[in-house]
Amino acid sequence: MAHIILLGDSIFDNAAYVRGGPDVVRQLQAKLPEGWRATLAAVDGATTCDVAAQLRHVPADATHLIVSAGGNDALGTSHVLTENVSLVGEALAILADAADRFAASYAAMLDAVLARGLPTTLCTIYDTPQTSAEARIIRAALSLFNDVITRAAFSRGLALVDLRLVCSDPGDYANPIEPSVAGGEKIAAAILAAVQGRGGSFVVAR
Repeated sequence: MAHIILLGDSIFDNAAYVRGGPDVVRQLQAKLPEGWRATLAAVDGATTCDVAAQLRHVPADATHLIVSAGGNDALGTSHVLTENVSLVGEALAILADAADRFAASYAAMLDAVLARGLPTTLCTIYDTPQTSAEARIIRAALSLFNDVITRAAFSRGLALVDLRLVCSDPGDYANPIEPSVAGGEKIAAAILAAVQGRGGSFVVAR
């Protein structure tokens, strides 16, 4: 019997944004085979630095860890998008510095997660809705953070769920940074596919 633990941020801990509808962990539980369980350890607003504290709440019977972290790290760095520069190269250097800091934090987080010795799946940071006024700029900046996550997954042989492909419609978002009921339904399906070792357009299996 599998016991799936969700770690990270409001991509999983989205109950406050679905207006009484099912959150991601409830949607996942509804999809699981009989006898399987899902537990929410993720916390709305958490960054990569907060995942270590969440690991202390992982039960002894846990069999799989799913991590969606990094969106709040990126949000905390978003102020760099308003800095004044004279050259495109200067802007890229500022973003590269932010990505390097994120890479160090993400690696430390992932070391702690993998120390549990459990099958682990990582999730990318999903895009903001296309209807957002600054969607193109945000997506371009997030690509640097997502490069960190994909490299971490591939270099360590971990399964990866690309939430940019999972949540591809405006209706998948309750607001620019949290999933709606519809988005959560898709995320839950992608998590189950990853745990069961099924690939597809949004899951890269180990």
